[in-house]
Amino acid sequence: MGEPYYITTAISYPNGRPHIGHAYEAIAADVIARFKKAEGFDVRFQTGTDEHGLKMAQKARDLDVTPAALADEMSSYFKSMCDALNISYDVFIRTTEPRHHAATQELWRRMEANGDLYLDRYEGWYSVRDEAYYDESELQIGEDGAKLSPQGTPVEWTVEESWFFRLSRYQDRLLDLYASGEFIRPESRRNEIQRFVEGGLRDLSVSRTSFDWGIKVPGSDNHVMYVWVDALTNYITGLGFPDEGGDFARYWPASLHLIGKDIVRFHTVYWPAFLMSADLPVPKQVFGHGFLLNRGQKESKSLGNVTDPIALAETFGVDTLRYFFLREVAFGQDGSWSTEAIVTRANAELANSFGNLAQRSLSMIFKNMDGELKVPSEVSEADRTLRAAVAEAIAGLRRAFDALDFSAGLEAWMRGVFACNQYVDDQAPWALRKSDPARMEAVLMTLFQVVRDLAIAVRPVVPSAIDALLDQMGQDAENRNYAALVDEEWFSALVEAGFRVDKPQGVFPRLELPVEAAA
Repeated sequence: MGEPYYITTAISYPNGRPHIGHAYEAIAADVIARFKKAEGFDVRFQTGTDEHGLKMAQKARDLDVTPAALADEMSSYFKSMCDALNISYDVFIRTTEPRHHAATQELWRRMEANGDLYLDRYEGWYSVRDEAYYDESELQIGEDGAKLSPQGTPVEWTVEESWFFRLSRYQDRLLDLYASGEFIRPESRRNEIQRFVEGGLRDLSVSRTSFDWGIKVPGSDNHVMYVWVDALTNYITGLGFPDEGGDFARYWPASLHLIGKDIVRFHTVYWPAFLMSADLPVPKQVFGHGFLLNRGQKESKSLGNVTDPIALAETFGVDTLRYFFLREVAFGQDGSWSTEAIVTRANAELANSFGNLAQRSLSMIFKNMDGELKVPSEVSEADRTLRAAVAEAIAGLRRAFDALDFSAGLEAWMRGVFACNQYVDDQAPWALRKSDPARMEAVLMTLFQVVRDLAIAVRPVVPSAIDALLDQMGQDAENRNYAALVDEEWFSALVEAGFRVDKPQGVFPRLELPVEAAA
């Protein structure tokens, strides 16, 4: 087994159906997981739903259902989204599961045993929508004069008995953590959190008595835990905690928590402090990605621009959507999407450039060589130059993906595709058929090999389409990782086995703009 790599998404709050932001994060995490698997890592990938808290209780009351029934229904939509988008998770965690209650209560007991929990009275500003407490200095005034959180959500003055966590005790240790490496990425998020912590930390209210839809505080059954104590613990619940052997011993600390930029504080201040208090290792890295904007606007129900990601995938294709999101947006920054942009990008790069390259290369082998593969007797300088260009393009993709710079990685990959298309134009194998059949065969065999390599390289992003292509190229399912790229014998072995190319089927069809978008 390879080196362990544990990646998680944030667990989604299911008081509404999945939106495009949920899909974006899930796709990005899946690409990272598949990329790491291709690199030879032993990957563990977890996602799920965060089902407790006041928002869920209020939503259930509005619908006249129990919170548990609402959680069951809504969580199923998020699981369906993951399945529809080809998200290869290993664990889909739900915070209503008994194992999660047990894990969270054990974390609480360890923090209490360390002297970090005490009972007092909370008075302050609370945002139900954010499930977060805010200091007066952090609030802003809305157009109607109402106080709002830094996220622009309503806050209400709350007074109740509460357990408190001694967050202030961990200020220096957190600052040391930030200074020790790349715990928070990108740098802009790290700078923001570092300034927040340097400004001084107050102890954190970590229980509520005004509702009961949550995990009971051990020994204080009239209290339920603050939703972030509950939610964040999911990352170790899924590894079997409080059992610290087995999966926990192998995969913890997490290699990467992938989250939205709006919840960086909870993951990089509260979560590591809780873990330090419980004497558990902190995650290696937290990456706060940007928002995905709809034609430059954040999606919201009030604007009427909320997009169903499954419907979008049904319109344009799952692989197309996956490619577009990672190619179009500089990861870590906000990005924008539109139906026109999806169609333009997909047609230019997937259909016209790589899809057409693969299709016509296989078609020419099928038509001009009866599908037979041959080891060329001679390799020209042009062949060597192309192979070097493709190898460099793939190396560029791998370097960039390792740094979570997906857009740059796919740009590097496209340089390899462009080099192949230029090679086809320069070599003109259709003309060589009559003038130099041996050279035509050498050109087509070179194309077969570089198309296979480019396909394997991009497979983490567009797995279904690439698997369909590699099936047509005789590539075994177990030989589609990056180790296959350095196997110098694969092509001769395929020739020796007598594999023949059949009439190829395109895997990246051209898209048309939907009628309603074109109108």
